[in-house]
Amino acid sequence: MKLLLVILLSILLAILPFSAPAGPVAVQGVRMTPAAGQTRLVLDLSGPVTHKIFPLEGPDRLVIDIADAELTGQALQSGADDPILIGLRSGVREGDDLRIVLDLKQPVRAKSFPMAPDADHGHRLVVDLIPKGAPKGSSAARAATASRPAAGSRANPARELVVAIDAGHGGADPGAIGSRGTREKDVTLAIARRLAALVDKEPGMRPVMIRDGDVFVPLRQRMRKARKHEADIFVSIHADAFTDPKVRGSSVFTLSRGGATSEAAKWLADKENSADLIGGVDLGASDDVLAGVLLDMAQNATLEHSADAARAVLSNLSRLGATHRGEVQKAGFMVLKSPDVPSMLVETAFITNPAEEARLLNPANQQRLAQAILAGIKQYFNKYRPRSLVRGSNKEAAQQAVAEALADGAAVPASPPGGRQHAIAAGDTLAVIAKRYGVSLSALRSANNLEGDVIRAGQVLTIPGGSPGDG
Repeated sequence: MKLLLVILLSILLAILPFSAPAGPVAVQGVRMTPAAGQTRLVLDLSGPVTHKIFPLEGPDRLVIDIADAELTGQALQSGADDPILIGLRSGVREGDDLRIVLDLKQPVRAKSFPMAPDADHGHRLVVDLIPKGAPKGSSAARAATASRPAAGSRANPARELVVAIDAGHGGADPGAIGSRGTREKDVTLAIARRLAALVDKEPGMRPVMIRDGDVFVPLRQRMRKARKHEADIFVSIHADAFTDPKVRGSSVFTLSRGGATSEAAKWLADKENSADLIGGVDLGASDDVLAGVLLDMAQNATLEHSADAARAVLSNLSRLGATHRGEVQKAGFMVLKSPDVPSMLVETAFITNPAEEARLLNPANQQRLAQAILAGIKQYFNKYRPRSLVRGSNKEAAQQAVAEALADGAAVPASPPGGRQHAIAAGDTLAVIAKRYGVSLSALRSANNLEGDVIRAGQVLTIPGGSPGDG
């Protein structure tokens, strides 16, 4: 019997595919270019990498940790005229990781992003070092984005900014109904059409109507249509309702963190069956940790931009009359869940308030509401002209845009050696941190009053006792 088992095992080993573990990524060289008061480092790589960056003081240094990598090429040393760098040194960390230490002449802000292979180069990691005291509008601060093609260039042709306009409800779904029988689906479509006409007159802007008739459009399909048209902003127009007819005022909503978390879980769960692009990155082609990091980065940037746009719209609506609340509200509305399109839901008025119902039916007031919404959108675009104007069509530029959206968050301090706290860097997950310190997920959640597994770069976690940590 034992002999038979040995024979069967031998046969299985012979016919089963065998995959040798992948070797470390080679850092084939480090190039340095000082320009405009800042220094750019380009690390030439044999493949994609996971990295962390954090500063150290006394003296000033910047540490770049690259997981499962080794330096195989030469690192060009900086010259005496470099405004930031004294020199560079490297070493092995934790057996398999490469640590590069930059000795600095002054404190810096670091921005890093990966670059995919092109016709002339392989994988690269770009690290921009900007003097910490440089104003954000200075030439040194601007130099970090100088290598990106300018709008209107051949590599990044200028295109119109796309405003997706969603008239709430429709078809068999009338929405809320006022005391005079006014249906929400009718007034939202009227306001949406007026807004679309205004957007269409704006140079460099183009409207996309999510529904342009009395038809029913499923909620998730509304979000998908906006992404299909590569919308730069999504505005869903509604009319509120309440049991008390005296309640009045307009409101603006953005997605709640809980809504974002639930949507992230769905996207990650479905990524293998229905791969999609988030900021130009195919989640289906990424491992679970990387996909989670990329999606989290995209969502964080989207939530921040949604809030800025919503505040601008609410401010302009407040000039027309009372707002229901004086600040942007948050909720888990399905239509707001696009991970990479800034989105808001505008409750134009309470249709259940007779006076506001009458104003919703008034064409002049509908026009004023549309004008106020457009004014807020224009203020947002003037402040944050979207970087990802090449979404999907230029994957490398889109990846860079996503990486840069939270680049400042990537350069966070690591936890002190031997300490019992951990400062979260971009790429960390709760499960990885728990495994690193040899503690259970439940204990880590309990020690930090976490209800789920959502963490943010820069957040400091307390590591519960019971096992040594490597800091």
